[in-house]
Amino acid sequence: MKKLLSLVLALAMVLSMAVVTTASAAEITDLRSYETTSREMETFNIHSSQLANDLNVLVNCIDGLLTNDAKGALIGNAAKEWSTPDGGKTWTFVLNDGMTWVDKDGNVKADVVAEDWLTGLEWVLNFAKNASSNTSMPMEMIAGAAEYYAYTKQLTEEQGEEAAKALTIADKFAEMVKVTAPDAKTITYECVDALTYFPSVATYNCLYPLSAKLIEEVGVDGYQGITWENLWYSGAYTITSYIHQNEKVLTANPNYWNADGVKRFNTVTIKMVEGGDVAYQLFQTGELDHVSLTQANLSTIYNSTSNEFHGNLVEARPTKYSYQIHLVYDKNNEDGTKDTNWNTAVANKNFRLAWYYGLDLTDYLARTNAINPQACQNYCYTGNAVAVNSQGVDYTQLVRDELGLQYDAEKYNRTDADKAAQYKAAAIEELTAKGVTFPVEIDYYIKGDSQVALDSAQTLKQIFSDCLGDDFVTLNILTYVSSQTNEVRKPQLASIYINGWGADFADPINFLGQETYGEDNAYYSMNYSMCNNATDEDLIATYKEFTRLTNEAKAITDDNDARYAAFAKAEAYFLQNALAIPCNYEVAWELTCINPYSKVYSAYGIQTYRYVNWETNDQIYTTDEVAALKAAYEAN
Repeated sequence: MKKLLSLVLALAMVLSMAVVTTASAAEITDLRSYETTSREMETFNIHSSQLANDLNVLVNCIDGLLTNDAKGALIGNAAKEWSTPDGGKTWTFVLNDGMTWVDKDGNVKADVVAEDWLTGLEWVLNFAKNASSNTSMPMEMIAGAAEYYAYTKQLTEEQGEEAAKALTIADKFAEMVKVTAPDAKTITYECVDALTYFPSVATYNCLYPLSAKLIEEVGVDGYQGITWENLWYSGAYTITSYIHQNEKVLTANPNYWNADGVKRFNTVTIKMVEGGDVAYQLFQTGELDHVSLTQANLSTIYNSTSNEFHGNLVEARPTKYSYQIHLVYDKNNEDGTKDTNWNTAVANKNFRLAWYYGLDLTDYLARTNAINPQACQNYCYTGNAVAVNSQGVDYTQLVRDELGLQYDAEKYNRTDADKAAQYKAAAIEELTAKGVTFPVEIDYYIKGDSQVALDSAQTLKQIFSDCLGDDFVTLNILTYVSSQTNEVRKPQLASIYINGWGADFADPINFLGQETYGEDNAYYSMNYSMCNNATDEDLIATYKEFTRLTNEAKAITDDNDARYAAFAKAEAYFLQNALAIPCNYEVAWELTCINPYSKVYSAYGIQTYRYVNWETNDQIYTTDEVAALKAAYEAN
């Protein structure tokens, strides 16, 4: 570990060095990026998606009210100004002039008007149109939104989907939801209380616009299944080519309202690759402008001073995502019957706590960051920098204080072998009496064509074996072909998932609200843990108590310090019962032709992948150059 840390210190020393730029270096005009095939888009409907796979692309296609700059500060986008006359209960946004909707080829279809934001919100809140996707924030914040969602759900159940689908902003929405467009350029939202953080929600897709004229053109069903070819665009780019699992091409919108205000690429080509090794090969041949390095490639470059990229290694900026091991409480066998052995075991608190205290994930962290794995360690559910109290203390520190855990740069500090052994013994005794057989099998699914995913899964399998013992659990590595959603999640075949969640706006409810019991808009409860289907009374009681604590914290709107302290207690309760297990943050190493300190950077929202105002270099940045860029960024 000291050897690994020595490199970090050595790299830090170059912060004072001057940037040396190759004389022939020039800006990139056509960016070449990539995604892995496991992260292919699943929808082009920005209102229904809750996946980064989709939103990282669509955020370039439609402009929301606000965005972030490279420091994370809120700045205008579709809105040129915003204000509150009453301390945060009412928020007014004024739109820029000259905004239009265009088709994929840039032909103007309609003006962007204030009512488009009302149409978008009606879509989000209409159960028949959008199920419960992206409803949590507006329902919790905008007066009348929860009532309208409930109305459309009841209407759907009593009269059928078509009755609810026929609704527009001129019907019950106008009566119930406190959002208005007094003129074509002004939108006013009335919140349930004084919410100082409401403008941060304006960066997220739950408050994105939708033209009623597009719905007239394609119909409600057509927009539910909208494609890139018939989507309307108002953002910096349109999608001009899309080949599933191959590549997508974004082209600068020729009628973009802010063409003179932001710097854009002519095109952005996103290649789909099977994994990091393929991406690295494409980078080597000059077909990509950046690449995140796999453990093997990073080690090869780092350990050889003669490697052509040795002087170009850059530790990437942390992403906004907090990764957890998500436990599934209602799992099926492949034949559709209940996996009773797993469901009984995972409902047992001692079984879960044996994992919580027993799993030393250092080797798994090294799969992302082999040089400095502890940079990835995570002890919380909520991501870093989402909220800070009036004393300047990050919310995650409040959670760690509640847990009695402190960050340690040299070791994975959560593990406690003695506690893990005690919980394991108690779990075996209690579960054997309930008929559970050991070892309990853990079904873990990866994409079948990804060698990187297989290597990571094998590392995880060894960690379970070493830390918990083969007499207790066994990790089965299973595969799906193309869609985890359709092949694994919907039939409920997995025991665990390792997923990352990022904040949608600047408040801890972003994270905790995804795990509450009995609430339609709790994403992980509804789609992954399936906790609402649990039958174990102790597990249900634990979830209900966590939900009570979370909702009590959410109700505090007049004192952010008290709000964050209450959320920290709720989150600590969630973790002390190991309802999910914090895993890692994402801090990789990369080779890049992009200045990482010029990109949008924020701990919340969907704006980070906007391809605007990026500084680039057609020569690969050196470690020294990026260190100097970092120093200049931090000095400003």
